[in-house]
Amino acid sequence: MTWDTFVNLLFSILEGQTGLFHLHYKLLIMWAIALFFIYLAIAKKYEPLLLLPIGFGIFIVNFPMTPLMGMDDHGNRELFNIFYHYGVEWEVIPCVIFLGLGAMTDFGPLIANPKTLVIGAGAQLGVFITFLGVLLFGFTMKEAASVAIIGGADGPTTIYLTAKLAPNLLGANALAAYSYMAMVPLIQPPIMKLLTTKQERAIVMKQLRPVSKREKICFPLIVAGVIALLVPAVTPLMGMFMFGNFMRESGVVDRLTGSAQGSLMNIVTIFLGISVGATMQADKFLTAKPLLIFTFGLLDFAVCTVGGILTVKIMNLFLKEKMNPLIGSAGVSAVPMAARVTQTVGQKENPGNFLLMHAIGPNLAGVIGSASAAGMLIAMFG
Repeated sequence: MTWDTFVNLLFSILEGQTGLFHLHYKLLIMWAIALFFIYLAIAKKYEPLLLLPIGFGIFIVNFPMTPLMGMDDHGNRELFNIFYHYGVEWEVIPCVIFLGLGAMTDFGPLIANPKTLVIGAGAQLGVFITFLGVLLFGFTMKEAASVAIIGGADGPTTIYLTAKLAPNLLGANALAAYSYMAMVPLIQPPIMKLLTTKQERAIVMKQLRPVSKREKICFPLIVAGVIALLVPAVTPLMGMFMFGNFMRESGVVDRLTGSAQGSLMNIVTIFLGISVGATMQADKFLTAKPLLIFTFGLLDFAVCTVGGILTVKIMNLFLKEKMNPLIGSAGVSAVPMAARVTQTVGQKENPGNFLLMHAIGPNLAGVIGSASAAGMLIAMFG
């Protein structure tokens, strides 16, 4: 073999079997985006359980010729494509995550103050306003619906709806949803202070009544039944959520409850993050739509926060015992971060005020509200 032949053979191998000769600037941009979200997860601790695997998924899938999200020579799905297809496209992972969330949730504050269900509904204002706004920028009806649900600040619901209506936007929608959930402490306080007076922020609410075990056991059954009757399209998601909570409150399946809120939840979170990140390949992500999605997602989240606060202020016009309008901001879902922000902002005005448990009610109502809004959108456009 001559030297020239050897060099040509080596060059051919490097070109055909490695990614060295297939690098381009778009991949560098995606690496930067991936490292940014990894930085947010590690340094800022913004939703690290999701942003870390999503960031790594973005990073690793944007190397040329990696057998991760395509099909092999025999027509079989590659590794991340398997996670995505069977976990996300088949809607398994979002439902299992809701099972785990239900097993972690105490609906006591919501049961003790059922008026907060109205706040959760009012906080979905941004979903429908954003839907109309997105249509003006060249999105289809299904795409607009999938972007609009971001304002509900519920990651699994966003993924569930997007996988049904606009799977081409899944990566951008999921990343926007989890990013804004993580940045609740930065986004919400200025809006809360702008829409409320100092006197309103200092309102002290009466301690919630005790909730019986019977009420807690009946609640998931009632809610699951109502959702199944009124919004059947979202029953897989909310049914699993209420089943997880029913296991918790029954008190007779502690092993199952522990698995749902522990190891099972951790496993599906890993698969969800890595597969969602892997959908964000440079040729699909670096377009105008993802940038618009992040912009509309922020506005959507802000308007949903406004909707929750204004709902409380309107309700106060008719209530003898006034509610602190700050708890309306928790109606965006984002459990429990939004409730904690309510507590922090409220205590700055009145150090003796404890709003956390009062805010948990709208917070949980927001989960039900965002899922119901998603069900309505699926019914209309699915």
